[in-house]
Amino acid sequence: MVDTLMPAERSELMARVRSKDTRPEILVRRLVHAMGYRYRLHVGRLPGSPDLVFPRLRKVLFVHGCFWHQHPNPRCKIARLPKSRPEFWHPKLEGNRRRDERQQEALLDLGWHFMVVWECETWDIPSLIEKIQMFLAEDE
Repeated sequence: MVDTLMPAERSELMARVRSKDTRPEILVRRLVHAMGYRYRLHVGRLPGSPDLVFPRLRKVLFVHGCFWHQHPNPRCKIARLPKSRPEFWHPKLEGNRRRDERQQEALLDLGWHFMVVWECETWDIPSLIEKIQMFLAEDE
């Protein structure tokens, strides 16, 4: 398939793809702050540089984009593989998923607990608040 954009346009478009401070991540940060919890952002010394870190609780939150991290929920429409260039996308996205698993196992080995908030879960705020509260409150 031929790219319909000029290289400069494609570069500008790809530069907007963010790994930090995404809309879902900022939404989760606001919700958690409103719940009264304080956290650290993107702590690089922990495996995977978790999005939100609660040092006192030894818990972390990852806010994953459904497409890039391949949300396993079959009802999630965002996580579908593109029909174009599957030979590129399948190994790329599978590699992301495997890396996430390794990082999560490493966190558990270090005595940290983690929760993943998926992009599509940010569309249902009341359920998301309940899920986060249950995670942060257990064993407090």
